Amino acid sequence: MTHQPHPEATSPATDFNPTQIRDAVRRLLDADGLPAIVQAGHPVLRHVAAPYDGQIDDVELLALVDRMRKVMHDAPGVGLAAPQLGIPLQLAVLEDKYEVDPASAAVRHREQLEFFAIINPTYKPLGSETASFFEGCLSVAGYQAVVKRHRNVELRYTDTAGEPVEEWFSGWQARIVQHETDHLHGTLYLDRAEIRSLSSNAEHSARWAAPDIDEARRTLGFQP
Repeated sequence: MTHQPHPEATSPATDFNPTQIRDAVRRLLDADGLPAIVQAGHPVLRHVAAPYDGQIDDVELLALVDRMRKVMHDAPGVGLAAPQLGIPLQLAVLEDKYEVDPASAAVRHREQLEFFAIINPTYKPLGSETASFFEGCLSVAGYQAVVKRHRNVELRYTDTAGEPVEEWFSGWQARIVQHETDHLHGTLYLDRAEIRSLSSNAEHSARWAAPDIDEARRTLGFQP
């Protein structure tokens, strides 16, 4: 069984047709400079993106992946979904090569993730183990909140060569996979967050930057 957003989520399918998607991609690729990242409140983030089915050709697809990677690096971030650039297409890029404190890396099971792109992805949990940590989003600029996610997941997707892929991810890599796949189904991390944990980036840096969330849980009063 593949993962679906919470039952209360009722994201409609995008109303973009293939021509509109192709035109949106071409406008983005023709524009000078890097595009802005769409912010929460924009409808594209609350629609189920269209599965990729040849709306753009292979050259355009690779060019879009390259542009998304540059935006992700510039932000900076560890993942970016096409809807975050206003493109309602089931495509995302992921990469995590940032140096992090060894203590944090150990607690969060964070290992470097090589760059790759995912098309039409779905994931499902492997086992029942979960992990809760602060998480942010480039489309919810300036804030972070604690999100409980599956610690281990199986991801199925198509790569940019059109080949089906099945991979297992754990720890922080699994968190990135879930976050970006959720974007393609109209789900933001806030939909899964402990809302009492919501913190500005400044408050998070000043108070809750410890590797774990124990002190934040006690002080802010959210449930284990």
